[in-house]
Amino acid sequence: MTVREPSSPSALGSIQDDLRRSTGRRRTARRAGSCDESGRQIGGIVREITLGEGRKGTRGRDPGITPGRSAPPAGSHRLDVASKEVAGVRWTPWNRATPFPTRRPHQEAHTMAEIHGGQIAARQLKALGIDTLFGVVAGPMIELFAGGLLENMQVVGGRHEMNAGFMASAWGWQKKKPGILIAGSGPAVTNCLTPLYVATESAMPLVVLGGSAFSNTTGFGAFQELDQVAAAKPVSKWTGRVDSTERIGEWVRLAVGKALEGRPGGVYLDFPGDVVGRVVDEDSAPIRPAPEITAAQPDAKAVDRAADLLANAERPLILIGKGAAWADASEALAQLSDLGIPYVCAPMARGTIPDDHPNFANAARSLAIGGADVVVMFGGRFNWIYGMGKRFAAETKIVQVDIEPEEMTSGAPVELGIVADARATAQSLVSALSGRTLRSAGGDWLSSIQQKSRGNEESARAALTDDSVPINPYRVVAEVKDAVPRDAIITAEGETTMGIARAMVPSFVNRSRLNAGTTGCMGVGAPYTVGSAIACPDRLSVGILGDYAFGSAAMVVETATRVGAKPVFVVVNNEGIAGHMLQDAMLPPNSPRVASLLPARYDKIAEMVDGHSEHVEQPDQIRPAIDRALDSGKLAVVHVRVDPKATRISGSNYLQ
Repeated sequence: MTVREPSSPSALGSIQDDLRRSTGRRRTARRAGSCDESGRQIGGIVREITLGEGRKGTRGRDPGITPGRSAPPAGSHRLDVASKEVAGVRWTPWNRATPFPTRRPHQEAHTMAEIHGGQIAARQLKALGIDTLFGVVAGPMIELFAGGLLENMQVVGGRHEMNAGFMASAWGWQKKKPGILIAGSGPAVTNCLTPLYVATESAMPLVVLGGSAFSNTTGFGAFQELDQVAAAKPVSKWTGRVDSTERIGEWVRLAVGKALEGRPGGVYLDFPGDVVGRVVDEDSAPIRPAPEITAAQPDAKAVDRAADLLANAERPLILIGKGAAWADASEALAQLSDLGIPYVCAPMARGTIPDDHPNFANAARSLAIGGADVVVMFGGRFNWIYGMGKRFAAETKIVQVDIEPEEMTSGAPVELGIVADARATAQSLVSALSGRTLRSAGGDWLSSIQQKSRGNEESARAALTDDSVPINPYRVVAEVKDAVPRDAIITAEGETTMGIARAMVPSFVNRSRLNAGTTGCMGVGAPYTVGSAIACPDRLSVGILGDYAFGSAAMVVETATRVGAKPVFVVVNNEGIAGHMLQDAMLPPNSPRVASLLPARYDKIAEMVDGHSEHVEQPDQIRPAIDRALDSGKLAVVHVRVDPKATRISGSNYLQ
């Protein structure tokens, strides 16, 4: 029998000997393991084991393992069970007195089909069509990372659970599958609460698989003991706890389903350490594929009534939310708008219908929303973005199409609620209106909105071509708009930068726009840009980020480079939150820098990982710098110093 050195020490690392003296700090990997001449594991995880001929001339077999392939690097996370052999490797249980299991390759082949909890979870995820895991490697969930590698999944090891969670959310949004975030226990799980909250509120599917204290030590002061299910409940669609190793596949399948059913969101599934690390017979832990689920169809009478409202309206309007983007309703909604109905997109629904469609009304959204007499909302909520419904005229008739019944009574005064899939409903409305002439076709409603849009766009033209120094931030955003391809995935974040990008940078492809979302969470931009690049390596992922936004999560550049992702960041540096606006206008005179920041050179961080960096201080340098970044074939940071006193042309509301 021969034992190979760890094939990817950086992927899993090891837990050093002095962790047994840990006093509550998170366990982190610092050095790779190695084997002595006898094949005994000294530290780390054996990534690849070649099983030699046994006494009977047979090679050891394990489900999914062939000679020369990886053997399960899993420890038995349990306190009361003796060591056990799996695929020719002896696993010894570990506990908090001996923080990490001793792993020794056995000299004889083992033929029993056994599997550990981490690989069960990974195999079930793969059966559901999920091939990528995000997280921070830590006990007791190391087995799940190992299981992902054994199942040939892409494993993205982050530096902080919050950023890894945002990367996973963006991946899930692009792939239309739940992003998977793996976290250790205690503080590792509390670091996941913000991504869970953002995912749930922004309707992005995210599944957090969190480790927890051993089930037979709960209540007795176990290491990092916390009721993590209770902690996650307020910010999650659903929470659960795995009760046995044999049922891990069943629980994982349930969690993924909960993240996807109805309106997508964040779910939390808890894994006690003894459950995830236990080894069981493969036959006792079944893996099942995802069910085939059809889209919810609208009620025919409701469709006819909505069609009548649209046909008889003088000023109809379509509102498009993230739910329509998620439902892939692009074609049906474009056909509906082609009947002569203007439409307004919520920020992350941009591109559901290409922004260069003549009926796109975001540039005149105040007129469109305030003047409409019939509004049909597809897959969006009448929350603060729409003033909880107060931005509509009192006589406006509102139809809401949503997969969640609760939305019909949670915002605007909805007259007709259709609980159904957005695409299916749009298709049904197109059919119901076929051959009918809309009353609005004889008026000037659409032309007045188009005229208002052109006027508003013209009012910003001077800022887009401004040659002044310090650079006008509008000029930066305009140069990005002209440089990126039509199918680029755009992520925008930052008080000033996001507002300008939202107004000035179009999107043309469905689910190609991300920003701070419903919660307005700061720090999502850089991880979203990386997560999108990982999900769609054949498309350009661009982050247009303020300096405060980029700095909140700048170390994701190392994660991106390590996994081969090549996002491009354009950092619009106005020295803080909204430049100096908050510092100068809201704080006492002569205050130290609190809201404003130092004019740091954020481009230098790209050099740290052998990426491409650009620093710009002159307007005519912007486009050449962006072009060089796009052509570099590397992760790139284009750092542009702009006027810290510059403000946005319009107000701060998402739909002003």
